[in-house]
Amino acid sequence: MDYRNETWVVEFFLMGLTNNLHQQVVLFLILFVIYLVTLLGNLGMITLIWTDSRLHTPMYFFLSHLSFVDICSSSAIGPKMLTDIFVERKVISFFGCAVQIAVLCQFVVTECFLLASMAYDRYIAICKPLLYTLIMSHQVCMKLVVGPYALGFVSTMTHINFTFHLPYCRTNTINHFCDLLPVLSLACADTHVNKNLLFIMSGILGVLSGVIILVSYIYIIIAILKISSADGRRKAFSTCSSHLTVVSILYGTLFFIYVHPGSSFSLDINKVVSLFYTSVIPMLNPLIYSLRNKEVKEAFRRTFERKKFFVSR
Repeated sequence: MDYRNETWVVEFFLMGLTNNLHQQVVLFLILFVIYLVTLLGNLGMITLIWTDSRLHTPMYFFLSHLSFVDICSSSAIGPKMLTDIFVERKVISFFGCAVQIAVLCQFVVTECFLLASMAYDRYIAICKPLLYTLIMSHQVCMKLVVGPYALGFVSTMTHINFTFHLPYCRTNTINHFCDLLPVLSLACADTHVNKNLLFIMSGILGVLSGVIILVSYIYIIIAILKISSADGRRKAFSTCSSHLTVVSILYGTLFFIYVHPGSSFSLDINKVVSLFYTSVIPMLNPLIYSLRNKEVKEAFRRTFERKKFFVSR
């Protein structure tokens, strides 16, 4: 096909979620609260981990990076989404759309493999407690953090290179925000290779990180079942419950969007689910880890008591 007489896209129009003013006000308040809680919750978690010496362990080192990733992934969408709610002409430049997808892709992949690193950490802590300090050295922890960022970068550069070298000369209206599937649907070229690449890479990365988590928890469950006392089993499992909750929510959402066979034919459903994993999940993570983790609750209590002591003086 000859594209020389086509008008090439330099910006994308965003449809938004609703045009009803009352619904826009309600939506703005909900999304603003979600984004505010996400920022405060994750920044609070990072601050708590770095200021409380009792949390200077590999697990909380990974958790601090998970909070950083949640801040970045939510900030890729949140501010633009909030500022566009009351704007009649919602647009994003071609470059801005590429940046939004790149940031989102980078930190979603990073989060998946950070969760895999955390699962491996729990496996060592429960199955090999006497060797934990030796195995989970500072050098190993750094590799288990740098690795997820590196894999995210490789995945992001691959998708950005394949997606934004396509010609875009049709309608330039995107359903809600820039994501790979909605943008690919606007290309005026065959996107079969791109969609297969997205499906294959998402499957490989998702399965790889998922297998690491699954195998780790198989060994963890076997080790827990060998513990004679019910109280010991409960305490061992309680150290993993928060992580399992986060893994279940994130992986269920991502597999629905990127690995589900009919995902390319249900962009409206993907819009809602994408909004969930870009806005709601980053907010839930610090809440899950703070409400279901005894050590974090104790650290909050110690911090509050120190502040109360200094104020009373």
